[in-house]
Amino acid sequence: MSVSRSLVPDLTVLQAFECAARHGSFTRAATELNLTQSAVSRQIRTLETQLGVVLFERVRKRVVLSSTGKALLADVAALLAQTEDLVLRAMAAADDRQTLTIATLPTFGNRWLLRRLPDFLKSYPETRLDITCRSEPFDLAREDFDLVIHYGQPVWAHAICTYLCSEVILPVASPALLKEFPVTEAADLLHLPLLHLATRPKLWTEWLQTHAGIEAKAFSGHRFDQFAMIIEAALNGLGFALLPDYLIEEELSSGRLQVVIDRPISTANGYYIVTPEGKKSSAIARAFETWLLQQV
Repeated sequence: MSVSRSLVPDLTVLQAFECAARHGSFTRAATELNLTQSAVSRQIRTLETQLGVVLFERVRKRVVLSSTGKALLADVAALLAQTEDLVLRAMAAADDRQTLTIATLPTFGNRWLLRRLPDFLKSYPETRLDITCRSEPFDLAREDFDLVIHYGQPVWAHAICTYLCSEVILPVASPALLKEFPVTEAADLLHLPLLHLATRPKLWTEWLQTHAGIEAKAFSGHRFDQFAMIIEAALNGLGFALLPDYLIEEELSSGRLQVVIDRPISTANGYYIVTPEGKKSSAIARAFETWLLQQV
């Protein structure tokens, strides 16, 4: 059932509500919005009347969000952010250049994709790139991406998954740490400081089982939520790390990181190019996919 447009609050009213809620003050909201305090107060009353709820309560000359106001705030803030993003995208597209929107894994984007993009732009100089980092799968029906770079299994609703590459993981460490803790065989690592990826907590256990025949659960050590942080931790000697080789090409080449034991493992998952069903006919997205496959 559609809602009458007359029931939808104006954006200016929602802006006043979000600003007043953020500051806990109609006066400070008025200063930020370049309005009078009475104008902000009227906009809040308009919203309360339209919704039939009380959004603020006055406590010792301050305004405090009611329980209903707190419940509404997150959605209003998200709506305003989406509106701002929509306007900025429209303004960016005013020069008629074609835009390619990409969602990528954070560390993959920072350490592998970005350094190769100049090569793509040499062939497509009129293309504007709009790149967003995403760590988890999301609803493509609600997001406007031309393609997504995804790690996992080739399963994504309302999309086509194209295999990009597998992942080879190696144990690495800084030269200083290796000097302090010499490693001669895989089993030595069980008792040394290990670095763990929070989203893949069993990596060290799997590696030790594969290459040392050890069934012990290797879970102790520092934990990080992204490979980028583990790379920095390893560079600074905080521990031994299991890292995909493609993420540390420069560090291995320069010797800032060294392979501890040349015994890699391949993970069960892989990297995939995910194309929304509605974007299959996009020529620039197809060109980018072809280029990606050539890069690996």
